Amino acid sequence: MEISLMLYTRKNLNCAEPLFEQHNSLNVNFSISKKTVWLIHGYRPTGSSPTWLQNFLRILLNQEDINIIVVDWNRGATTFLYNRAVKNTRKVAVSLSGYIRNLLKHGASLGNFHFIGMSLGAHISGFVGKIFQGQLGRITGLDPAGPKFSGRSFNDRLDYTDAKFVDVIHSDTNGLGIKEPLGHVDFYPNGGKTQPGCPKSILSDFKAGSCVDCDNFNEKSCPRLGYQAELWEDVLKEKREETTVFLDTTGASPFCAYYFVLTITVLDKTIEDGYITFKLLNQLGMVEEPRLYEKNRSFNELQEVKILAQFLNDVVNISSIGLAYSQSSHWQFITGRYKIQRIMLQSLTYPERPPLCIYNFVLNKNEEVFLNPSTCTSKEI
Repeated sequence: MEISLMLYTRKNLNCAEPLFEQHNSLNVNFSISKKTVWLIHGYRPTGSSPTWLQNFLRILLNQEDINIIVVDWNRGATTFLYNRAVKNTRKVAVSLSGYIRNLLKHGASLGNFHFIGMSLGAHISGFVGKIFQGQLGRITGLDPAGPKFSGRSFNDRLDYTDAKFVDVIHSDTNGLGIKEPLGHVDFYPNGGKTQPGCPKSILSDFKAGSCVDCDNFNEKSCPRLGYQAELWEDVLKEKREETTVFLDTTGASPFCAYYFVLTITVLDKTIEDGYITFKLLNQLGMVEEPRLYEKNRSFNELQEVKILAQFLNDVVNISSIGLAYSQSSHWQFITGRYKIQRIMLQSLTYPERPPLCIYNFVLNKNEEVFLNPSTCTSKEI
């Protein structure tokens, strides 16, 4: 396999050094007491090095003072025969287990190891975890490979039993990624199928605002994708069931979006066939326009509707909420005034912020109104 283990730390951020030096001695920059992150790349049919690696290293080392070991198994991953690369994953895991045992002799701890594997690298991480009977501290699977792994038993792919905490990010389930949940928590950004810049996926419940509550995570809110996912380790394990998380991203760096949900309660089904759109004004009076999911959310036979909205900027101090009501085309010539009992605006990104409410007002059709919200009463939340 000709596997190379290259060490990066804050002391040698720009130039990798071999983890083991001559006579099998451990590199002096490796700290036994610090967390060790293992990065394992995936299938490389052309043999090119991963373009994301250097930036990834810098982000991790900026986040935390750790050891990073880059596992270079390019020799086994570079082949146009995908099946051959799949077979090599087991061999890589066995080889890595030997290096790990060497580190343990030097005083390292399995609990301090965090494996981050991309594609086939995710399953390699799982195989390593199986060898050490699930005692690795954490495994993060980045779009684990699907072909030859989908539908297999837990012994033949990454599984939540492979480490004390396993989080998985699915980003290409329509292509080369695996669809089924594998970890203690599985994230599906943009539905897990296609990312911004690719054809859009269609998600019904998520985009209709039907699954925006995280009742089981009241203290810590919804699990967050990324490096800090381990903060939810305890509560996820307590649930003893699969946790599936949906979210969207923007199409440009830093890719973060900010989510609000607007809950609208009407009186006596007064809105027969229409929908409401909204926008926010910050403390400077500047308008923040959201991307609204399900714009044509009808109120027909409903007294309460939730509207999920994505903002490019986080609106912290909201001075007013702009509302507009419209009806479908065959009602366009009918005028009307519609009674709203309450609207409640909640930040999903920062649920610790108190919700804002507006009570008992009237909306005129095709007329935008800006209203000043106040903190909701405790009984309304």
